[in-house]
Amino acid sequence: MVQEEKIAVADGADEQMLGSGGPEQKLAGRDEVKFIKGDHQNGDAKIDIGNVNGKAAFTGMSKEELMKYANDPFWVRLRWIFFVGFWAIWAAMLVGAILIIIGAPKCAAPQPLPWFKRGPHAKFAGIDAAKPNDVQTAQKIHATGAIYELPAALTYSVKSPEVEKQIKQLVAQYEGSDVKVILDLTPNYVGKESKLVQDALENQEKRAAFVWVSGRTSPPTNWLKVGGNRSAWEQLDGSYLLSQFEDGFYDLKMNSTLIRNEFGGVLRHLVGLGVQGFRLKNTKFFVLSDSLEDEVNSAVPKDLNLGPSEYGFYDHKQTTFQSGLGDVLYDYLSIVKNVSADAFLSVAEDIIQPQVYQLSDVAGANGIDLPMYGDFVKVLSKSKPEKSLFKDLENTLFQAGNGSWLQWNFRDVYVDTPHDPSALALFLSMLPGVPVVSVDAIEYQNVTEKTYKHIEQLRHSASYMHGELQLYEADPLVAFSRIKSGNPGYLVIFNPTDSPQSSNITSELPDKMTVSVFSENFNNYEDVDKVTPLGKVSLSELKVAPQSAIILTYVPKKAE
Repeated sequence: MVQEEKIAVADGADEQMLGSGGPEQKLAGRDEVKFIKGDHQNGDAKIDIGNVNGKAAFTGMSKEELMKYANDPFWVRLRWIFFVGFWAIWAAMLVGAILIIIGAPKCAAPQPLPWFKRGPHAKFAGIDAAKPNDVQTAQKIHATGAIYELPAALTYSVKSPEVEKQIKQLVAQYEGSDVKVILDLTPNYVGKESKLVQDALENQEKRAAFVWVSGRTSPPTNWLKVGGNRSAWEQLDGSYLLSQFEDGFYDLKMNSTLIRNEFGGVLRHLVGLGVQGFRLKNTKFFVLSDSLEDEVNSAVPKDLNLGPSEYGFYDHKQTTFQSGLGDVLYDYLSIVKNVSADAFLSVAEDIIQPQVYQLSDVAGANGIDLPMYGDFVKVLSKSKPEKSLFKDLENTLFQAGNGSWLQWNFRDVYVDTPHDPSALALFLSMLPGVPVVSVDAIEYQNVTEKTYKHIEQLRHSASYMHGELQLYEADPLVAFSRIKSGNPGYLVIFNPTDSPQSSNITSELPDKMTVSVFSENFNNYEDVDKVTPLGKVSLSELKVAPQSAIILTYVPKKAE
């Protein structure tokens, strides 16, 4: 016989057994403990702890119970649905990933520079002097544009049959080549016989296009003709008209609505005839003061011997570089771009005060393409520069606005420069900007077609078109690099002295480089090691020949 005792463990007892801890240390719930006595001789006992609530603990299904459903049609079908669904979803995700890869927009490759930034541009004389062999002349320097000057008297006569025919013939001359026609225009004054003046004589409302002053018996101000010593005011029909340039030609207010419409029509018509670029002259005179105040003497006259009757004596703040000039030019640029996105509008002269040519509501943005600024070309071509080439170049680029694409006017090279013209061409052509090469200057006549071919290839590289510019101070040398991530870099070095110079460039540039191209005189000196295209050189050991330039290519060092 087995005797069974049932003992209910009281709360106080189990607290004594478990200690005085908190509720988490107590037995969960209220349990029932059973002591089942077994054999008295052996002293065996069995303890059964059961739940007071009488709920059985979940123990899951046994293997035998599970096997009952192994072949059940419902569960078999459900397993197949899950199996097929899993692989169908996996396949769908794989196909979707492939379609995303195929259909996703590719990272756009950097766009090449527009034609007017690639350059160079060949500068010819007036359209009257254009000749059929000008095309071959422009192609010698691998030009993308050919610049001709339209006489000032014809600016507002481009719709006349004679002028229109002349322009059409010029454009047709370059058809079939990669060279586009660019015109230099002088739009800020017209002759007495022009339609604009005749209309103003008949209609007073149209006099708003001029600086027209009536009811005066003497010149309204002390303004003088540009570069002269005579009054800039001329009488016409009992009134005074401003005439700062040629006698019988009257200044126009380029910011007036009348002239905006008139000159805008000229630009549209020329683009329609096939002209793709414009360089404007006299832009600093485009906006004139309405207050008609006298000019005051300049604080920094160019010549201390000048007197009150001479143009250079005054500062000309009433007639030049007026506020809003950049916005006026941008209006004309917009007219050109609206007709042809590939066309451009720029200047034909040094802008002198770059800040005036910027837009009033967009910081740092110019109202023109391709500004022309600074005297760096002149300084570079001097036999003995009076100032640091590095500082002058740095200041030129900074004042023009970082990111500006300048015109480098090769006509500014001194005729008696001791430097190899090909060295100047190589160095200037690798700076941000476009070379403007006059076909009657030494930079055209004394530089071979082979050199300009090399220049074209370098200017088409990604490191030039989209790369960063880094100047290096290495006096007496001047040097800079062009580099774009993922592409070989270019190091350009120019020696302006009359003796070989070590390339003492202290930078993170690699020492081993490859020769890309060098000026035509580089190997003409006995005390300078000869270099060859694609040859290897050590930057620390390289000596640059006198008055020469060399362009090296290199693989940038990886940042640690």
